[in-house]
Amino acid sequence: MADNTRGTLYLVPTPIGNLEDMTYRAVRILNEVDAIAAEDTRHTGILLKHFDIQKPLISYHEHNKEEKGGYIMDLLEQGQSIACVSDAGMPAISDPGADLVTRAIERGIDIVPLPGCNAALTALIASGLDTKQFTFFGFLPKRGKHRIEALEAMAKQTGTLMLYEAPHRLKEVLTDMHSVLGNRQIVVAREVTKKFETFLRTDLGALVEDLEQITYKGEFVLLIGGCDTVEQYDDESNEAEPVSYEEAVQALVDQGIPKKEAIREVAKRFGVSRRDVYNVVERQ
Repeated sequence: MADNTRGTLYLVPTPIGNLEDMTYRAVRILNEVDAIAAEDTRHTGILLKHFDIQKPLISYHEHNKEEKGGYIMDLLEQGQSIACVSDAGMPAISDPGADLVTRAIERGIDIVPLPGCNAALTALIASGLDTKQFTFFGFLPKRGKHRIEALEAMAKQTGTLMLYEAPHRLKEVLTDMHSVLGNRQIVVAREVTKKFETFLRTDLGALVEDLEQITYKGEFVLLIGGCDTVEQYDDESNEAEPVSYEEAVQALVDQGIPKKEAIREVAKRFGVSRRDVYNVVERQ
């Protein structure tokens, strides 16, 4: 039997810029819970005032999540219902709300997630990149060495890569991406759903040649094309083996075909431009 004496943890998305994106259900739940756990109580207070919601706020963020996480669990076990909100978007996505969810699961507390805004997915559907397969990486490490290692780890990922980045680090991040990932398609989505929303659709090579085409203010989502692979089938084994540009070019070179011709042949095989193959192969 369910324990009806315990409260429920609600995960309530909030608008990422446009207050009209708040759902009726989210407003109702925030009006019904006993308290709201928020990253920035001042920021959330503005949202609550706009929708005339008057509920106690609990400051819950990355720097106090150990102390306040336990306090929130105690309230839930006492029968109070708590809503967890992020400053913007989905709680628990690159957000301390994830720790609250883990604690609630460990204690057997009911969790009810609400659908709503997410900057990465909102940017993805307008990017023109692959929406069938994609991977969200959150924020890259701040330090250069660790950032390079993270990019190297995602270099072989197929499907669209989705990341968040701060404006003051964006130039060096884009430069590192071009160095590690090569020349791939990229979409720089800025201020998604807000007044100054922009989408810059280009490739990493062209972007790093003119980094001043970006306005370095606001919030950014980066969407990068994944590592292109094809499946080649061995007629005898009928097994699939992914082949990259580098592997395909090297296989032809090993057969005595000049590298320039090999690049042309691989580009034709993959259905891409020779420049794309050349940029990937020559960075090795």
